[in-house]
Amino acid sequence: MKQSPILCLEGISKKYSRQGIPAVNQVSLSLPEGHLLSLLGPSGCGKTTLLRLIAGFEQPLQGQITIAGKVVANQTFYLPPEKRDVGMVFQDYALFPHLNVAKNIAFGLKHNRGLSATELKKQVQSALGLVGLEGLENRYPHELSGGQQQRVALARAIAPRPNLILLDEPLSNLDVQVRLRLRTELRDILKASGIAAVFVTHDQEEALSISDSVAVMQQGHLEQHDLPEMVYNHPASRFVAEFVTQGNFISAYRGSKGWETEVGTFVLHSSQVSEEVEGNNGELMIRQEDMILTPDETSKIIVRDREFLGREHRYRLQLPSGMELKVRTDQKQPLPPQTPVKLTVKEERLQLFPSESGMKSQLPVNSYQ
Repeated sequence: MKQSPILCLEGISKKYSRQGIPAVNQVSLSLPEGHLLSLLGPSGCGKTTLLRLIAGFEQPLQGQITIAGKVVANQTFYLPPEKRDVGMVFQDYALFPHLNVAKNIAFGLKHNRGLSATELKKQVQSALGLVGLEGLENRYPHELSGGQQQRVALARAIAPRPNLILLDEPLSNLDVQVRLRLRTELRDILKASGIAAVFVTHDQEEALSISDSVAVMQQGHLEQHDLPEMVYNHPASRFVAEFVTQGNFISAYRGSKGWETEVGTFVLHSSQVSEEVEGNNGELMIRQEDMILTPDETSKIIVRDREFLGREHRYRLQLPSGMELKVRTDQKQPLPPQTPVKLTVKEERLQLFPSESGMKSQLPVNSYQ
């Protein structure tokens, strides 16, 4: 028997003014129990508005939201946030400065659960243990690091054992090294709790690394909802390809021997060509990591600049036309600027999309079930 999703969105739309462009436009997706979904996209794409709609801070103009089999919002019905059995972790953590760690975590339990003092203490200790903060229950927020504050906020959301936890860019205020460590901890904590979660982020690597599925949004539309590997390796639209992979796009023309470009001619399988491509023109996406550089005095492709990133180098190449390509490689021998190079491309990894000028509107893709 197929398990019902913990969260189901059906045709959700939201406008902030009658004449305005929808902040969220006909979004439909579902989330299984215990899974972690990332809403990914640039600023203004609608991901935070969608999170607020799920939480109950906003009411949809169209569509229906169902949490744990219970309708919480549609065009005629609206259940307030405090009755949705949803936990929330805000970007700034929203901890009470006058309450210690234990009392911050207990706040929601006292107001919603009617627990005895013994049961309350037991649930607080359980949440503390889950986030690794045992022994810090008497400290105040100002006595904690940013990472510890984030874990207190997460413990407070987990303690009442809600059906769903919503996280609004909870790692964005942290230093890079702390953020890298805590995103792994965050996934471990949520998985250990068994509670499904929706995580808003604009960081591609963050979304791909911690999620069971990723929903990419642009201008209120859901562009693609799928497994992280599918979103990266098989982007459903040019926008997803450009935003998630940060690949290079180079003009291509269909010739007698394949798709001709400034860096070579390539024979593509039909699965590598977007259905949106019409005629004999398109743009070939070459991921930064899918190129190999070899010094070649006869080449007209020149290394313009090089950045050392620790485990790899990022090169900026200049093509004869003046166009630039970005290449990431872990080749041991660095290539100095002005070096002519031969470019070898992993042909099986290429994908062809319509050129920006010739793109037409397309339906969003929701492959993840």
